[in-house]
Amino acid sequence: MTHRFAVRVYYEDTDLAGIVYYANYLKFIERGRSEWVRGIGLDQGRLKAETGIVFAVRRVEADYLSPARFDDLLTVETDLVRATAARLVLDQAVLRGDTRLFEARVTLAALGPEGRPARLPAEFRRSLETG
Repeated sequence: MTHRFAVRVYYEDTDLAGIVYYANYLKFIERGRSEWVRGIGLDQGRLKAETGIVFAVRRVEADYLSPARFDDLLTVETDLVRATAARLVLDQAVLRGDTRLFEARVTLAALGPEGRPARLPAEFRRSLETG
């Protein structure tokens, strides 16, 4: 199921030409991922406090298709592609209306308190199945 998150482009997100600076798309999709996790009922703060597990971006493959501009209202879409014992692969897109501006495939790794790969908690895996 596709999760959608709205984000407005502010002046601080743009370069001198009023176009969204390329690195800010990564911030937009990070917000979208955080809201996706919240939307499936998982509290990342509680997960870290109780298990020490956090998520780290392992890989991002990104395509910049068309520029966003100051004051655009954008939608960040997030879809789960695959979940393994310790990784998630997500497809994310940033759209203005029906126009795709940016696409990314993001691989997240679950890391334990020592910074080593950790299994996704059972609660999280259940949330993925029902969310």
